[in-house]
Parts: sequence; C-alpha cells; structure tokens
Amino acid sequence: GNFANAEVVVSLPYVFLPLVKSKLRSDFYVAAQNCWVKKGGAFTGEVHDELRKWLAKNVSDDVAATTRIIYGGSVNGGNCKELGGQADVDGFLVGGASLKLEFIDIIKAAEVKKSA
Repeated sequence: GNFANAEVVVSLPYVFLPLVKSKLRSDFYVAAQNCWVKKGGAFTGEVHDELRKWLAKNVSDDVAATTRIIYGGSVNGGNCKELGGQADVDGFLVGGASLKLEFIDIIKAAEVKKSA
C-alpha cells in the first residue's frame, strides 16, 4: 500500500480495523516496522506517522490519538534511548536483545517514555 509518501505493506489485522472500529478500545496496541530503512537500519519514522494518520482517516481521530504504536524493528541497548524519544514510538517489540544484558537498558528507556 501507499501511505502518503511512504511505501508500506499493511498486513493483517490492520486492513480490518475499519470494519471493527466500533469495538476498538482506548488501550489498543499495534506493532509497526519500516521495511525500508535508512542505511544502517536507522528508524525513519514514516510508518508510525503515516499509520497514525491512516487510523484517523479510516477508523477515528480518537483511536488514532490513543492507539499505542510499538516499534517492531531492531532495538538494542545502543539505540533504545533515541528510538524511545521518537514522537510516535510508544514502546518496543523486542526480539533477540531480550536475551542479553542490554535488555535492562531497553527496559529503562521504555520506563522513561512511560513516565513522561
């Protein structure tokens, strides 16, 4: 699909959100990941920003504002603070880094975002 200027793939369950919009709660979470990222895997933000705009247009402004968008890309102790500081990153879907000591740094970065 195409969200404005961002080429993205929208997969299940996102395409069905407009059909169930009356059932969505304010504590709704989705995970998103850029398939195309800047060299070195840097977070570019287009998918999260455009997903929130898509939710506003296709579901509702309220759902777009309250949906928590979780970053599903590569997160580690070295990039968690920068990623956590992004406006549309509400948390992390952590993979292999959850098995390493640096997971403590990721948890701390998420706690800072949660308390802000």
